[in-house]
Amino acid sequence: MNTMLRKSVLGIAGLAFTGGIFAGPIAAHAAEPVQGSKPVAVSVQGDKLIPHGVQGAQSKIDLNGEQLANAKAIIAATKKAGLPERAAVISIATSLQESKLENLGHLGDRNDHDSLGLFQQRPSSGWGTPEQITDPEYSTLAFLKGLKQVDGWQDMPLTEAAQTVQVSAYPDAYAQWEQQAADIVAHNWNS
Repeated sequence: MNTMLRKSVLGIAGLAFTGGIFAGPIAAHAAEPVQGSKPVAVSVQGDKLIPHGVQGAQSKIDLNGEQLANAKAIIAATKKAGLPERAAVISIATSLQESKLENLGHLGDRNDHDSLGLFQQRPSSGWGTPEQITDPEYSTLAFLKGLKQVDGWQDMPLTEAAQTVQVSAYPDAYAQWEQQAADIVAHNWNS
């Protein structure tokens, strides 16, 4: 769908929604969630960082200097790859899920096979050598190369795009980091 048509459709839908076409109050703005309700996607229209809204409950961690440096390295690699801010959001959310933005070496018995680095990529799966995978720029560019091979990644919910690249045993887990990843990118993209 072209951008103008998409914006028109979203604008009309937004007017209809806020105009009271749908019955009942807007649950997303309620002070307390309704008991027994499931989380819904909350969307910020026109937002290039979170075009589909966040999905489900969001997690957040405080970042130390190393984690913030790794997030900035992901942003720099995304720019180097010539990809938009949305790709950085997907990458950072993926790294938050996989390693909490820590460049992990081999963890011995606690390790998932031979997974390493920010994205927990595996040398045995063709992601690169251990040295490459533990280089933040290389591992991000490898992740982004995989992301670019996903048809329509720009129009997918974050967790779907990340899962298609990562093939995780927990495919929905990436969604919980979307807001923090977007905040990191918004704060650091132009710095």
